[in-house]
Amino acid sequence: MSPAHRFDRGHTDDLMTFLAASPSPYHAVANTAARLEKAGFRQIAETDAWDASTGGKFVTRGGAIIAWYVPEGATAATPYRIIGAHTDSPNLRVKPLPDTGAHGWRQVAVELYGGTLLNTWLDRDLGLSGRLTLRDGTHRLVNVDRPLLRVPQLAIHLDRGVNEGLKLDKQRHMTPIWGIGRPVEGDLIRFVAEEAGVAAEDVKGWDLMVHSVEAPAYLGRDGELLAAPRLDNLMSVHAGVAALTAAVAGGEELSYIPVLAAFDHEENGSQSDTGAQGPMLGNVLERSVFARGGTYEERARAFAGTVCLSSDMGHAVHPNYADHHDPDHHPLPNGGPILKLNVNMRYATDGHGRAIFAAACERAGVPWQHFVSHNAMPCGTTIGPITAARHGITTIDIGLACLSMHSARELCGADDPYLLAAALTAFLEG
Repeated sequence: MSPAHRFDRGHTDDLMTFLAASPSPYHAVANTAARLEKAGFRQIAETDAWDASTGGKFVTRGGAIIAWYVPEGATAATPYRIIGAHTDSPNLRVKPLPDTGAHGWRQVAVELYGGTLLNTWLDRDLGLSGRLTLRDGTHRLVNVDRPLLRVPQLAIHLDRGVNEGLKLDKQRHMTPIWGIGRPVEGDLIRFVAEEAGVAAEDVKGWDLMVHSVEAPAYLGRDGELLAAPRLDNLMSVHAGVAALTAAVAGGEELSYIPVLAAFDHEENGSQSDTGAQGPMLGNVLERSVFARGGTYEERARAFAGTVCLSSDMGHAVHPNYADHHDPDHHPLPNGGPILKLNVNMRYATDGHGRAIFAAACERAGVPWQHFVSHNAMPCGTTIGPITAARHGITTIDIGLACLSMHSARELCGADDPYLLAAALTAFLEG
């Protein structure tokens, strides 16, 4: 391993374990909850009355989880420090009538979720994961983590111009195969139910998606890079859990109430009851204030002093397409977290937020970088502007530099996960 790698790779090893065990947002939430419980947090139900007790708590809803820690001495007006992230990634998701096929092939009907790089799903061994909803309203997670499906590309002999520009029809060309024969109605759900250990007749709903079964791996001559699925954005979820548990275990007196908010549906606009545009975060924060005996005035004071770091993956400069990047802003892997800025507020960062983030990185001893988009290209966005506008709280957009964003397999620096977690911990500790 190169001497340039200054950090213990234990954090990145643990991230790889988390990624492999979290092929769907529902698995990511379950694994996050398990880590929080191990750290002494307790799950509470949204349908229960909340009390004024201190300590770590969390709520889950579908593919979203919000956790917070109320320190001793916190008042109803104590502000929050929030790490915002999301659990979903672009992929292929199973349609309501999944059993299809043609010309002697059995296939699974899928719909495209988020801004998927379609070609990265071709000729790749795919598994199937998600959740089943049973007759009694309970859910069962399922993860078929072995080669089950494949979206085969047309051979070059039948498409001589393919290397001059691959064109994929989202309806006709992205349907994976999973066997030979005629499609049989109900076959896929019977198969998945058996994998989950439940009776097929008890399955009344499902939220299923495909995932690459190739494991995360170190890459490069000296292993200085990390290749893995779902870095966008389980990287930030994992770092957020590590930061939250480290901040509350540090033994220092906290001036803020630290929060981790990991939402679903960021990749398609966040408009859902588990997305950042929904009421979940606001409800949790307000109920926490009121449970501690707070008034609306104290709620307003708490929100006015609250700061959110919206953590998501960003773009490293691409060596083969450098002209697609701003010429003066070239984030690199292993250069530390990136601060995202856009004057049109596609990112929520302003000068005040920049100073808060810089101070956290300085306290953590972590280097950091800037990112802005090329002026001639549209800028992406995150949950940051949504969070700032919906809740009226100071929000800062950050992330890590990666290549192949929205691919079935993305690439980042192997030291950066630790650097991000360290910066987030310093931010929560204030």
